Amino acid sequence: MAGSTTAERGERQQESSDPPLTRRRLRLPRLRTIIILSIVLVLLGVGSVWLLYGSSWLRVERVSVSGTRVLTPEQVRDTADVPVGAPLVSVDIEAIEARLRRELPRIDQVDVVRAWPHGIGLKVVERTPVLTVRSGEEFVEVDRKGVRFATAPEPPKGVPALELTVSRSSSAAASLRRFGEARLVREAVRVAGALPASVARGTQVVKVRSYDDISLVLTGGTTVDWGSGENGAAKARTLHALMKASPRARHFDVSVPTAPASSGS
Repeated sequence: MAGSTTAERGERQQESSDPPLTRRRLRLPRLRTIIILSIVLVLLGVGSVWLLYGSSWLRVERVSVSGTRVLTPEQVRDTADVPVGAPLVSVDIEAIEARLRRELPRIDQVDVVRAWPHGIGLKVVERTPVLTVRSGEEFVEVDRKGVRFATAPEPPKGVPALELTVSRSSSAAASLRRFGEARLVREAVRVAGALPASVARGTQVVKVRSYDDISLVLTGGTTVDWGSGENGAAKARTLHALMKASPRARHFDVSVPTAPASSGS
């Protein structure tokens, strides 16, 4: 401890013995380095801002579209209204996504991405109809979420029609009052989504009379009593096995999947 103290005392005496001019000369290189580094950082910041916003190197020159099936790339591109020629960094991604969802309801999901250095990519996922609802002379397409997203003069091929025919029975009327038409449509969508692929391809009509009374009309006039939309997976398995065991049957009942039935030939 004594040796260390003596050494430190000697260093302080040496520093105090240095003339002021020598100490200033030692500080000048440090100050000069700090100033140079500050100037470099400022220039880099100004250069970055100019590169991103002021130069022509990072501006929007092309807009690519992927994922369309019914919509055309031109429809998506025109609706997106990407500001071609604007700095790529300034493009409002969220505004473009919101505009596409609002003006093109057929779009279920959309992802707008910057494709450096000159592009914007529009990746869309279209809604897939699982049912159609007749509205006058046109057909409204309904997706798996129950969203009515498009109207067409002809129903899409392979998509069953929804018939909402609530009977006059007191139970059916009570069902409509309790659940509402929108809920009954969602139940029909739920049933359509649970059908085995082999049955779904041949389903022409999904009939809804009440929450607990949903039935199917298949190709050739075969009918299926499905009941409510509950226990869809169990009903699908039961129907598949029942149709395999009784290929000539004309009517199937899986409303209670643990006690199914078939009839007709």
